Amino acid sequence: MAILVIAEHDSKLKDSTKSVVTAAKKIGGEIHILVAGKNSVDACATEASAIEGVTKVIAVDDSAYEHSLAENLSELILSFANNYSHILAPATTFGKDFMPRVAALLDVMQISDISAVVDAQTFVRPIYAGNALATVKSSDKIKIITVRPSCFDKAGSGGKASTEKQTGKGDKGISSFVNLAATKSDRPDLSSARIVVSGGRGFGSAENFKMIEKLADKLGAAIGASRAAVDSGYVPNDYQVGQTGKVVAPDLYIAIGISGAIQHLAGMKDSKVIVAINKDENAPIFEIADYGLVADLFEAVPALEKALS
Repeated sequence: MAILVIAEHDSKLKDSTKSVVTAAKKIGGEIHILVAGKNSVDACATEASAIEGVTKVIAVDDSAYEHSLAENLSELILSFANNYSHILAPATTFGKDFMPRVAALLDVMQISDISAVVDAQTFVRPIYAGNALATVKSSDKIKIITVRPSCFDKAGSGGKASTEKQTGKGDKGISSFVNLAATKSDRPDLSSARIVVSGGRGFGSAENFKMIEKLADKLGAAIGASRAAVDSGYVPNDYQVGQTGKVVAPDLYIAIGISGAIQHLAGMKDSKVIVAINKDENAPIFEIADYGLVADLFEAVPALEKALS
């Protein structure tokens, strides 16, 4: 039994890939990593070969995979599929884009967003916005699985996997890359940051939301937001934490002015330590917080920032 992990990368390998390798190790069997892209493939393949537990890296350098278009990438994965019992990818926007297409082309079900591995056929995944956990078992010959990276530790280094270069399947001509509009920041990446400071609708405006920036800089933290704050236009969509945003599990999560709607909790409740600041003592966020402060954020945030100075 061999497992194929689809690597997520952007000039360098992303930590989500290392978390997927950990999930693959729990399933058991040989672990191969597919690195497909353009220009940075060799560097990412070298990095992937050093991940502990990986036995082989398949590198495909082709312009058709430069932007990971689902139509092109799924056809490439399909060409390798019969050699594997499991195909895994991160349950990020990357994996969520092409994995359903792979499952459809193979005519098997997809097991989405797993948070634990019971055995090679049985997996645990959250449902109802994380309020319940479902244990699912698949008898499909090839299991297509997306993995919630925040639920698995990153695999260590020290591996010495071999690298095999393969040719691509070319551009299918079904879709094309037009433009990428990404938020640029010197702060840590939200999905992998050790500390996250998130704000909600309680800030009242985009101008007030900037209060978080100084606090985040003091802590070396990434900035997050609730859907309410994003929908109100305080910050871009990239900042959203929750069921329809990014799922995070940092060492420290500070929620400020966030009431704690079920959709938001689904995206951050696995954080190691949760601190909540809200003037409503009955806010749902306090039910899962390790430390709670009932206070006006416009007084608490400047005071916290001053204390950290």
